[in-house]
Amino acid sequence: MYLIKVEDSFDSAHFLAGYCGKCSNIHGHRWRVEVEVSASELIQGGQNKGMVVDFSDLKSDLKEILDYYDHALIIEEGSLRAETLKNLIEDGFRVIELKFRPTAENFSFYLYSRICEKGYKTRRVTVYETPTNCASYESDEVRT
Repeated sequence: MYLIKVEDSFDSAHFLAGYCGKCSNIHGHRWRVEVEVSASELIQGGQNKGMVVDFSDLKSDLKEILDYYDHALIIEEGSLRAETLKNLIEDGFRVIELKFRPTAENFSFYLYSRICEKGYKTRRVTVYETPTNCASYESDEVRT
């Protein structure tokens, strides 16, 4: 099995509603995301001969996904009072509401799914919240 990996990052803030600890406060991360895709055989012809996929295509698709979250406050739907959310948005803050709690674990699964939607044979997605803390999602069955 051939594997290639690309990475990109984005900066954003989040908090974990209902969590007892520092992460219950709004705080920021430089989220670093690694995406691994695989192939049992390399491309046999054309300009991508000898490749799993073109690195630049995979990097571009990952960047397109991640750029949406850059410099935003990422929250789980319903985790802020309606009035608080309304005021933040009216004051010009970019707030992204997700249907899931914005943990590294949940982001790894979500981003795995998004890369698969782009047609890649995705093996694993790893999301770093800090340089030393990360979570990964992988499947025994490579999905596209």
